[in-house]
Amino acid sequence: MTDRYASFANSGPGRALVKRLGLPDPPRLRRYRPGDPVTDGPVLLGAAPGGRLRDAVGTLLTGMGVELRDPAAAGADPVTGRTPQGAALVFDATGITDSTKLHALWEFFHPQARALRPSGRVIVLGTPPGSCGSPREATAQRALEGLTRSIGKEFGRGSTAQLVYVAPGADPAGDGTLVSLESTLRFLLSGRSAYVSGQVIEVGPGKATAPDDWDRPLAGRVALVTGAARGIGAELARVLARDGATVIALDIPAAGTELAAVANAVGGEAVQLDLTGKKAPDRLAEHIAGRHGQVDVVVHNAGITRDKTLGRMDAERWDSVLSVNLTSQERINDVLLERDLIRPGGRLIGVSSIAGIAGNRGQTNYATSKAGVIGLVRSMAPVLADRDITVNAVAPGFIETRLTARIPIMLREAGRRMNSLAQGGLPVDVAETIAWFASPASGGITGNIVRVCGQSLLGA
Repeated sequence: MTDRYASFANSGPGRALVKRLGLPDPPRLRRYRPGDPVTDGPVLLGAAPGGRLRDAVGTLLTGMGVELRDPAAAGADPVTGRTPQGAALVFDATGITDSTKLHALWEFFHPQARALRPSGRVIVLGTPPGSCGSPREATAQRALEGLTRSIGKEFGRGSTAQLVYVAPGADPAGDGTLVSLESTLRFLLSGRSAYVSGQVIEVGPGKATAPDDWDRPLAGRVALVTGAARGIGAELARVLARDGATVIALDIPAAGTELAAVANAVGGEAVQLDLTGKKAPDRLAEHIAGRHGQVDVVVHNAGITRDKTLGRMDAERWDSVLSVNLTSQERINDVLLERDLIRPGGRLIGVSSIAGIAGNRGQTNYATSKAGVIGLVRSMAPVLADRDITVNAVAPGFIETRLTARIPIMLREAGRRMNSLAQGGLPVDVAETIAWFASPASGGITGNIVRVCGQSLLGA
């Protein structure tokens, strides 16, 4: 679906009119293309005094081929008076142990606020408040959320800002925290995260393995994608296959023709199955066991909408949405886990929605189901940790699909513009985020809900 306003705003006459009238100004986003470097320019790396991650992060970034610049040497050119532009600002805030030390944030970001190039990246590293040694430290670390979310709304020109809480006591040789941090930095610094901003991500211990080839981290792995015939699901199949996975593309029999086309395009296999059927989990389990033995990645993407205000909604609309969007995930998970069909190092990934965070008029059934997906992730993460399986979810905002194309034009335009990037996202933005969760290097990332919404003005 074409965003005609964005196309106009990025034209010569359009840019002049947008600037003069103060209209929304959707920037051109830097999205990933195979072969792209992690960043398209140098990264300024700074730290508050006493930060525990700066040296390790510097080593990781150098290993990625990223050029590092010292913030102390990144001031204005004495001749031109201009500050050289950087592609990203990364700041280790783990040394901030009380509110008086928050001044270090201003010292680092103030001189660089106008020196970030278009589609730049800002990443702040902190300590999870629950892991802090004192209430004052926890208070100061929680304050970082306000900083990053505000930066995401201030810096503009397609830039994004994230807060990554890293569990203390990382053991480079053992618990996988730094491998998972590298996976996260590679995602957040690159064009893969173009439509992710204002997010808080937690990285902790977990079995994480750096792939031999970071461009194909899923090589040799089997990934199941439900709802794969069109839209986000079809793009998911493409991205996971691009990253090396053998894809099992699943959808209802009525979508069989489209499903077969998707599976053939990615060299995968098509499975026609109604997930709400009584025997559907057993049939799926038998297929996986018979064809693949086990599966490495399960992406619960299948979902439907049946919109009505609650007072006008019949029971069938309520039950069908909950059955497809939430209960089917629980049923499939139960059978696959009970029969040990998810390998150690496996990844369970759900697709929630910002409707599950903020609610939405006329979608009580849908919002309930998507909030339930968040509940599933949070409740299952500690349960599955002992089995070396992670569980996370994405929560998309306004994504350009055939479904959103049916929204009345005024509501559609509001959905596109009511975020920090002033535009709708693309299915590939959701797929790239899920591919990051799916990586074998992301073993220390579990229990996270990451919104793919351009930092929507709705919700947290």
